[in-house]
Amino acid sequence: MIRSAALTAILEDSFSFWNKISDLERESIMDSISDVRYEKGSCLSGSDDSCAGVFLVRSGTLRVYMLSEDGKDLTLFRLKPGEVCILSASCVLKMIRFEVLIEAETECRILVLNAKFFSDLAAGNVWVENFSYKVAAERFSDVMEAIQRIFFLSVDKRLANFLLEEMERKGCNVISLTHEQIARYIGSAREVVSRTLKSFYVLGAVELSRKGIKILDRKLLQSISK
Repeated sequence: MIRSAALTAILEDSFSFWNKISDLERESIMDSISDVRYEKGSCLSGSDDSCAGVFLVRSGTLRVYMLSEDGKDLTLFRLKPGEVCILSASCVLKMIRFEVLIEAETECRILVLNAKFFSDLAAGNVWVENFSYKVAAERFSDVMEAIQRIFFLSVDKRLANFLLEEMERKGCNVISLTHEQIARYIGSAREVVSRTLKSFYVLGAVELSRKGIKILDRKLLQSISK
């Protein structure tokens, strides 16, 4: 790992405990980090690698999801640059009792901190331990929100919310995702998503084409999402 002012700044911004640990501990963290590039669609962590390490996203987007026995998946949350994922290192937090999978939604560059090292560091430093629980709590909040949407929101509301969030995230009104991809994100079936999008089209909220879904009436989608 190359020592640089830029890398130090990234770690300081992302690890709130950075200024609470010793110079030796900071050096050890630098020695225990790998800078890895992943192609779009790559699997970073799964059932066979439940303690892959603590992930810090430098660039790109990660998708964290759960997979059912019949092959259906549910997107729990996404991670963008500067964010940390500790669910990829379940051995660090012993109370974690479920497995998640992580894939590169886009081409990504990830800093991977060795799980065993981080676990030992957290065991001996209350600041690092508190950081671990804080990040875990934030991610579990995301997980609960995803589950609540599945149980308490109808498909049309989930889809409208998703389209609005995607438009906000990408900064444009064209969503270049397939109906199958959208179904995975909102926890539904492709056929249901296609049928619901057609109803949005009839209402004049969206335009459908091979290029994707174009948002025509944001206010209408907002009214559907509530």
